[in-house]
Amino acid sequence: MAFGWIGEQAELRRRAGLVRTLRPRAADAPLLDLASNDYLGLARHPEVTEGAARAARTWGGGATGSRLVTGTTELHTALESELADFCGFEAALVFSSGYAANLAAVTALAPHGSLIVSDAGNHASLIDGCRLARGGTRIAAHGDPDAVRKALDGHDGPAVVVSDTVFSVDGDAAPLTALAEACREHGAGLVLDDAHGLGVLGDGGRGAPHAAGLAGADDVVATVTLSKSLGSQGGAVLGPARVVEHLVNVARTFIFDTGLAPAAAGAALSALRLLRREPGRAARAGEVARELHGRLTTAGLRAVRPDAAVVSVRAPSPEQAVRWAADCRAAGLSVGCFRPPSVPDGISRLRLTARADLSGAEIERAVQVVDETRP
Repeated sequence: MAFGWIGEQAELRRRAGLVRTLRPRAADAPLLDLASNDYLGLARHPEVTEGAARAARTWGGGATGSRLVTGTTELHTALESELADFCGFEAALVFSSGYAANLAAVTALAPHGSLIVSDAGNHASLIDGCRLARGGTRIAAHGDPDAVRKALDGHDGPAVVVSDTVFSVDGDAAPLTALAEACREHGAGLVLDDAHGLGVLGDGGRGAPHAAGLAGADDVVATVTLSKSLGSQGGAVLGPARVVEHLVNVARTFIFDTGLAPAAAGAALSALRLLRREPGRAARAGEVARELHGRLTTAGLRAVRPDAAVVSVRAPSPEQAVRWAADCRAAGLSVGCFRPPSVPDGISRLRLTARADLSGAEIERAVQVVDETRP
């Protein structure tokens, strides 16, 4: 029977407690949200939603084509210019998603004969970029610049090191300065996925590369998503103008994909301008994360110290993690649930995301629910 193996795979997932299900949420869902990536609380901000609506009224419901045909509007170029300026890079290129941006950056910058060195904790989009690239890949131990050096030693040819700036599972930050030093010792480029750093780290939320003094360097490329701190949708690659021009000509997820919808571009641009005016939102997100961590550990829970806005709480098993998240939801709190294969170390977790707009009472309530529902 065609696709008969699907049933066998489904049964294996069920036995391992790894079944995933969709849960459509209502527009007026009453849950306290610590599961989304809306770090700055901008997804429903009136300026952001009006930016989306205005763009849709002006440009229509969709981009109508690929970026190289009809899918580039004046709105897209304005977003690229302001995003590059804000983050400190020479140029930017907007994609339909952060996933597409990562695939483009890795595949376009790792041609045949090149070497990719990838952190063991990288996001799936970077991993898939490595799989699709024509260069060979070596996996380096998580957050270990010496392991990167060892992987680069002896390679004769182009090389690129790829890493998240803030890892999405535990919220720990990569040692960017040391990684850049390792790359420069071997003439390698550095590609950094700053999905969880933009809007949270750096001066006024300008991102982790900016905070590390790497923004604008001719050997550093950063990718970002517009769907987290900026409360919209889409992604971008930032770097030297020559790198962006190269991507325009060779990146398949740019050339063959429909451009980012105008509403998403308008929302992201409005959020970026709002963040420029209100830089304190970035610092507040970090403050909330640290307060959550402090209260959770005081309650005796195993929470990982956050370097940005992600707070990870260890669970005893995949099944108990799922039950824990469900019990939190029943008590009015929405939290993330990470378990294998999403976590490479096999440790299941609840994942709480701090938001700049959370009140002290909401933080207290969230910690109370997580504590009272623990397995």
